Amino acid sequence: MDAIANPFSPGAGAPPPELVGRQPVLEQAHVLLHRIKAGKAEKSLLLTGLRGTGKTVLLNEIHRLAESADYRAILIEAHEGKPLGPFLAPHLRSLLYDLSRLAGTGHRVRRALSVLRSFIGTIKVEFQDLSLSLDVDPETGSADSGDIEIDLPHLFVAVAEAAQDRGVAVALLIDEVQYFTAKELGALIMAMHKMQQRQLPLVLIGAGLPILPGLAGESKSYAERLFAFPDIGALSQSDSARALQDPARAANAAFTTEALAEIFRFTTGYPYFVQEWGYQAWNSAPTPNITVEVVRAATPVAVQRLDQNFFRVRFDRLTPSEKRFLRAMADLGPEPQRVGVIADRMGVKVNSVGPVRAKLIAKGMIYSPAHGDLAFTVPLFDQFMRRVMPSSDR
Repeated sequence: MDAIANPFSPGAGAPPPELVGRQPVLEQAHVLLHRIKAGKAEKSLLLTGLRGTGKTVLLNEIHRLAESADYRAILIEAHEGKPLGPFLAPHLRSLLYDLSRLAGTGHRVRRALSVLRSFIGTIKVEFQDLSLSLDVDPETGSADSGDIEIDLPHLFVAVAEAAQDRGVAVALLIDEVQYFTAKELGALIMAMHKMQQRQLPLVLIGAGLPILPGLAGESKSYAERLFAFPDIGALSQSDSARALQDPARAANAAFTTEALAEIFRFTTGYPYFVQEWGYQAWNSAPTPNITVEVVRAATPVAVQRLDQNFFRVRFDRLTPSEKRFLRAMADLGPEPQRVGVIADRMGVKVNSVGPVRAKLIAKGMIYSPAHGDLAFTVPLFDQFMRRVMPSSDR
């Protein structure tokens, strides 16, 4: 069929043609945004899930909900090795200048800019390449200690008070939260604690890998009282079918029941893969009737695309020892595996794999769903490892 008319959209953060199975999370976000705007307490959200489950898509949708609720919304993505202070400061600067253009005296906005100037002055000492300036004097004694767990709460309070003074609320949406250090995550949690204590109009909606609840709890024991942690998992078989069938029908095509079942068997309902198989099946179909034979014919192309893009970009970041560790995990299957069993598979002592395990967790390749267990953060990665590293190559 016509590739230009293809309704499916595999891609990092690309919105699917039909956002299915996520209504409970969107409703949570709706309640959060409107309760905070009404001056009521509500837990902020940290979405957790494996790669390819649509967390970024949901953040984008919640960003749209926040803007439609008249929030000043900041949507940003954390990066490995990018410190929190320099990461946030430019966005808060833009926000405060935006608030300064609203009608009113602007006393609290000017104070927030001065507090931000103090904060920037402190982090500039540590990060010399930070190119950011403000045309205001710093407020001595506010957010200038050099300890981010002290300074960030002061800065958030000043920003939220400025927003409150202008009659608006702020939504801070951060993707890949797990890349922050324990101290930086602790600073975010402490800052949100201040927001809840003072019922100030600033919410945090983040997303990250399944390690995020554990990281938050280890950083601050009260994190579970400040945040809800919705699990963004694979779609059910019925939702997976809707994600394929509804867009196809809107474009005057349809999948057979057998074709939908076959796609679910290959993808296990992970949204990114559902979009990839839908995309390739559409392009392979000679008629608007997309059959199971079409899906099977399209599968090698879908697998090749995933291998060359979705999986390969992660594989290429690995060292040889990390690849061997993941290959041993792949031999054992997609389920969580005990560290000792992985070491046995590699033919080494369990205490020797600790450094590699730690590096793979830091790179976001694996996580620990339970003490002593390890699992892939990328669905179907075990299959990819067996394809890219046949046993004879190990």
